[in-house]
Parts: sequence; structure tokens; C-alpha cells
Amino acid sequence: MLKVPEHQVAGRQAIDGKLGPLIDNSSHFYKPLQDDDERGTGELTFYHSFSSNTRIPHHIRRFFPVFYGTQLLKASDGSGLRPHLVLQDITSDHLNPSILDIKIGSRTWYLEASNDYIQNCFHRDKTTTTVSLGFRLCGLQIYNESSFWKPERKLVRSFTADNVRSVLRMFVSSNVGPEPDFCFADSVYGGCDGILLKTWFEDQTMYHFCSCLVLLLFDKESFLKGKTPFAEVKLIDFAHVVDGNSVIDHNFLGGLCSFIKFVSQVLADSKGSTMED
Repeated sequence: MLKVPEHQVAGRQAIDGKLGPLIDNSSHFYKPLQDDDERGTGELTFYHSFSSNTRIPHHIRRFFPVFYGTQLLKASDGSGLRPHLVLQDITSDHLNPSILDIKIGSRTWYLEASNDYIQNCFHRDKTTTTVSLGFRLCGLQIYNESSFWKPERKLVRSFTADNVRSVLRMFVSSNVGPEPDFCFADSVYGGCDGILLKTWFEDQTMYHFCSCLVLLLFDKESFLKGKTPFAEVKLIDFAHVVDGNSVIDHNFLGGLCSFIKFVSQVLADSKGSTMED
């Protein structure tokens, strides 16, 4: 039985008769292909290319959702059968996951886009932290005891650099409030995933990941119950990936480095806080 994803924090949602992704009970995520532009075709093309590309290192593939092909399904907006990408449901193995959805890059438009699309992206990039920080938060949810703090997207879009720092601290704390305890900072931010991705993007020239997202999630509840830490980093949303033409993707690399710098500072703050205690 297909249902609306419970833990989707950004993107189009299959609610109120709108077209959006669905999930099943077998860890599959069904993303409808758009027919009003080239986004669906572009993402499908990327997945086919990426899946068959023998130059992608095995340790890098784990940062991307597993692609299972396409399937005709009844669309969530009632428009009938529509092809859907069949992907790995990243949240299926997580219990009450805390999630950050981060759009990487100081520019979210690509050269081949229409002028209207570029102008819309340019305006949003200027009015969010995209230009100033090289990334922006698009959505989030943070688990706290028995509920989630899940601010509206309009509020998230208005975040300043200071707001971003506060959220990154709150994300790895057992408490949601002005005095973070950084309880999970080392487990979530202290791993090597960010460095592995950075190293790959310093060399790879096959793709340019325009308007791509990094999804960071972990089970705070599992941590609190003393279970093995389980944090994940995934890249998602490849509707605007273009050919790299043997040029390094400096836009994505620069944004990723900026984000790594921010979480590294939170990690440093957490260690300083521990020393003071």
C-alpha cells in the first residue's frame, strides 16, 4: 500500500490533492516524473548515467539513493497513471529521525535554464543564505522526546547565518532550546563522510550538481536509549545535474566546504563546552 512519506521535510508533497512522492512498506520511495518541464527526464537520465558509470568509486555510491528503475503508478493528484522513479526510501531504517535538508552551492541555477527560471533562482539565492554561505536549509525536523520540531518552510527560508548555526547546534543536542548540550555532535558531525565527499568533489569532473541537496539524518531516540549510533549522509534531487565537461564542480564543492566548516565549528564548540564542564 502506498502512502505519503511521514518524514519528508522539503520538496513537493503528496497532500491536499497535489502531485508528490509516495512510499511503501518495502523501503521504496516513488518520485513522480514531472511532465511540465525537463526535471523528471533530467533526473532519470542522471540515475541511468550514474548507475552505469564505472568511474564512480564504490565508497561514493553509498552517498546516493539506490535506483531501482521506473514504474507506472497512480499519481497522488488523481491524474491517473504516471511514471515514477523507484528509489531507496532513506528514512525507512530510522526511528523518529532528525533530518536536515541542505541545498548546496552559492548558485542554484544552471546555464542551460530558461531566463525566467534563472531569475527566480537568482532572487531566491539572494534572499536566503545561498549566496552568503554557499548553502541554505530547505527543511528540517528535530526529534525532541515524543514530538518533532518542524518549522514551516517559509520560516526556514528566512533563516540567517546565525539561525543556521543555532539549528546545527540544536540538531545534535538532546534538548531543543537556547542552551544546546551538543550531546550527539561527535557521533553526527565527527565522522569522515563530509571529508570523503569533499575529496571526491575536488577531483570529479563528470557531473555538475546544480540545486542538489544533502540530506543529513540520525536517530536521536536511539542515541538516548543507548543503541548504536546510526547517522547518514545522502545526496538527493538530481533534476538539474548537467555534464561536467571535464571541469570541477566548483559551485557544489565551495558550498560543501562551507557547510563542513559550519559543522566543524559546532563540533569544536561541543568539545570546548565539554572541557568547560
